[in-house]
Amino acid sequence: QVVESGGGLVQAGGSLRLSCTAPGFTFDDYSWGWFRQAPGKEREGISCISGWDSTTYYVDSVKGRFSISKDDDKKTVYLQMNSLKPEDTAVYYCATQLDPTGRLVSTDSAEYDYWGQGTQVTVSS
Repeated sequence: QVVESGGGLVQAGGSLRLSCTAPGFTFDDYSWGWFRQAPGKEREGISCISGWDSTTYYVDSVKGRFSISKDDDKKTVYLQMNSLKPEDTAVYYCATQLDPTGRLVSTDSAEYDYWGQGTQVTVSS
């Protein structure tokens, strides 16, 4: 089971930290991704982190503002979101896939096997 939390309403320029807990997983065997889906738009992958060496990747729209990290002992992945913009408003999802190399980073949603239910982030102008 994958469970996101931490969403909410924030003013533009503010910050939020999303958490994704997955107690049933051996954490460093899996790669983790954050995705978002705004109303009327397709789901997009925005950041990911590999299982073993914690390589990270960000799409350009969030680079420099968002930061992904994970705590293997707590079995939690985080997405720190700073300098939020109204266009960041979306439902944010955490997802995971097996990472046999330990170095997998991907924002292709089709590759991910397990998904959370999503958490709403709303940024007001």
